[in-house]
Amino acid sequence: MNTNHRVMIIGSIGAGKSTMTNVLLGRKADAVKTQTLVYTDWIVDTPGEYTENPFFYKSLMATMLEVTHIVFIQDATNPKTIFPPGFATGFTKLPIGVVTKADADHANIERALNQLRQAIPKGALVISSSLTGQGIKEIQELVQCATFEAMKAYCTQSEENHVSYHENM
Repeated sequence: MNTNHRVMIIGSIGAGKSTMTNVLLGRKADAVKTQTLVYTDWIVDTPGEYTENPFFYKSLMATMLEVTHIVFIQDATNPKTIFPPGFATGFTKLPIGVVTKADADHANIERALNQLRQAIPKGALVISSSLTGQGIKEIQELVQCATFEAMKAYCTQSEENHVSYHENM
């Protein structure tokens, strides 16, 4: 993908950040536990500990300066979220909420969407599966959007039911 935009992917340990990174980049590699920030092409993959432990928030804040978008990953199989309410408002970048593992037998997509809506008061939401490819093209295209308005227009015009835009304001 040719882009001038760069994305930071954040989420809990095991939520699917590295797998999502590989799929977005078109790589056929097995995901491995991310130990530190990994810069690959237009994506910055972060360790889950950076989001789970407030001690590491300073690393997320410093990395935020290098990106245009932040992808918030919520695992549809995990009943818990690590994102506090309004978490995305602490970042001055365009947020994209992504539900991962939507194809899993015990996935609760609606719960994951609600968790993302709480963390991201305004932004795009994508239901995805790294196995089936659902939502991957939409995430790549949302990264091309340079404003909230462009993201909203993209989501509104999309005929896919796994892409939406919301505003809690």
